[in-house]
Amino acid sequence: MKVTILGTGSATPSLLRNPSAQILSDDHEYYLIDCGEGTQNQLIKLKVKANKIKNIFISHLHGDHYFGLIGLISSLNLANRTEPLTIFGPKGLNEIIIIQLRYARTTLHFKLEFIELDTEKAYAIIDNEFITISTVPLIHRIPCCGFLFIEKQKKRNIIKGKLPSEATIEEIIALKNGMDVLNPDNSVKFNFKDFTQEPAQPKSYAYCSDTAFSEKIINQIANVNLLYHEATFKEDLLLRANATLHSTSKQAASIAKLANADKLLIGHFSSRYHDLTENLLEAKEVFENTEIAIEYQIYEI
Repeated sequence: MKVTILGTGSATPSLLRNPSAQILSDDHEYYLIDCGEGTQNQLIKLKVKANKIKNIFISHLHGDHYFGLIGLISSLNLANRTEPLTIFGPKGLNEIIIIQLRYARTTLHFKLEFIELDTEKAYAIIDNEFITISTVPLIHRIPCCGFLFIEKQKKRNIIKGKLPSEATIEEIIALKNGMDVLNPDNSVKFNFKDFTQEPAQPKSYAYCSDTAFSEKIINQIANVNLLYHEATFKEDLLLRANATLHSTSKQAASIAKLANADKLLIGHFSSRYHDLTENLLEAKEVFENTEIAIEYQIYEI
């Protein structure tokens, strides 16, 4: 599982940072998380084919998290997309997008499905054989939630070059499922432990966008491999953070520490910050394994 950072800025424009957007990818799919203005340009720069995106997750309806959505949808339509696109987001997003399409007299060539989120509770919104994706309730001025991505346990790995060439596809599948292959007399033909090895442990990623400091999310994101948490302000603007229901770098680090996360990425920085050195140092005082989320950087989980 990998996370590609497309934007780390907050509300007002900055030449240094783009608005919030990320791509999470696994072996099967691309997931777009938030879609600030200019997201499709970021995808082009990174050579990520937008047409591969099947699901988009919008955390809340402040513009820096979704103003790029209608442009992306329009471009997909111009590219003659036919595959359905599912958008998860708070109440009202459906109306916002549909009315723009209506007044532009745009008829989509593909099905656009909206899944309205209950941002006040944690629950699975996608649960398939590869991944579970759940909402993470956050505290902000309008309904807002983050997203928790947890891989499912993968099958065992065949040890390259060790399996006899006469092994059938059915036998290989059995071995990958942790089952011995038997002869007709029930003796063991292939012991799965001899020809396979344990798969990597499932990985997890938590995306916590705009939110006031809240320990209510700790249990849900406990032991997460990678946590992205907004850190709009430095600690000297704690009162400003509290008033706007945002977080400081230290508060983001406190969440990572309490959740026993492996690693923390901080982002969603106020445009007032040009040099983020102090923002990072403040967070590292609390949680050492913290990094600044850097645009165009790919983080392996």
